[in-house]
Amino acid sequence: MPQDPLFKGLVVDELDQPVQTTVVGDESFYVVDDNGFLRHIEAQYVDRQVMDHLASLIEGHEDLIAEGTMKMLGQEDIFTKAMIERQLEQLDEQFEAMLQVGLPEELRMWLGMIGFQVVVDLHGDVVEVRQPSSPEPPEE
Repeated sequence: MPQDPLFKGLVVDELDQPVQTTVVGDESFYVVDDNGFLRHIEAQYVDRQVMDHLASLIEGHEDLIAEGTMKMLGQEDIFTKAMIERQLEQLDEQFEAMLQVGLPEELRMWLGMIGFQVVVDLHGDVVEVRQPSSPEPPEE
């Protein structure tokens, strides 16, 4: 059974129109409407671009992410830190596993609610990844 695209429901075209998904054979596609012509773009092509973008945001900030994760878990010990850092070192493997397993529907819904969105062009190239940001500090 083909896997749903990772970011199903979170992808829009450059006109902010939602991009649909479909399955052809055993492969999933994002479907971009190009003035009535439906362009089918391999889901993994788009999904990998988004994951590469996310990996670039993580790169160089592993220590900060590990510290924050430990605080969120309430387990600030050396063993937890080592486990988290090991997972961050293996991001490529983590992303490959995610491609195979997919994201739970609840997580995709949550990502949509917090404003995560992927913008693609007619060829499936990721133009922008919109992510939630921290609130702006009040003006003085």
